[in-house]
Amino acid sequence: MDFRNKTAIVTGAGQGIGFEICSQLANQGAFVILNDLDGELANRAAQKINEQATGRCMALTGDASEFTFIHEMVEEAVRQTGQLDIIVANAGITLFGDFLTYQPEAFRKVMQVNLAGTFFLAQAAALVMKNQRNGGSMLFMSSVTGHQAHKDLAAYGMSKAALEMLAKNLVIELSPFKIKVNTIAPGATLTERTQNDPEYAQTWSRITPIGSAATVTDIAHAALFLVSDQASHITGQNLIIDGGWTSISPSPY
Repeated sequence: MDFRNKTAIVTGAGQGIGFEICSQLANQGAFVILNDLDGELANRAAQKINEQATGRCMALTGDASEFTFIHEMVEEAVRQTGQLDIIVANAGITLFGDFLTYQPEAFRKVMQVNLAGTFFLAQAAALVMKNQRNGGSMLFMSSVTGHQAHKDLAAYGMSKAALEMLAKNLVIELSPFKIKVNTIAPGATLTERTQNDPEYAQTWSRITPIGSAATVTDIAHAALFLVSDQASHITGQNLIIDGGWTSISPSPY
């Protein structure tokens, strides 16, 4: 896969899956805008990538669910390179809670970040991509919890399932402009956040058919394929990356 002369935006990318996607894109020649709400984390991540990448990574701090900032990201991409080829709507929030006591504030926050942030980033990017000769590629971050029920994640799972439907609907809206839209649905993945739980890796290794949780590299490889020219005829699809967990769905509890 060759991403030279490509411009990408990846949200929520200061660490974890988003960071690895940025790193791999930049290592293959892309100019990448790495977004995170935490400015120090974003700057440190971009610096680390730039020390080894053939492409270039630029940190942009801000709330990826906020309409004005979304447009600022897209405008900055165009200002830097004159184009926008790829967006990866990776920013998301997980707020666990029992359904019977789940609070409206938590519900609104999950929907604002996971759904509104993705929806309006896609909209802003499409307004640029539709005027480009080669269109563009969009990738939304779903989850296995959008396919299988998971305790205390009713709102989160609902938001992730909705992203897959959004991608399908945008096939109708955006295919005439050569813009493809796909989603990936990671299962248990070893990130800085999940590894704060000392039992996470052992628990998910035990209940995942392939015998281990995913790494961020596993997820990023799939993401890069779907936004690459090698996947030029794939749109409206979702790829589950879970080591087989959704086939049997044992609970970690």
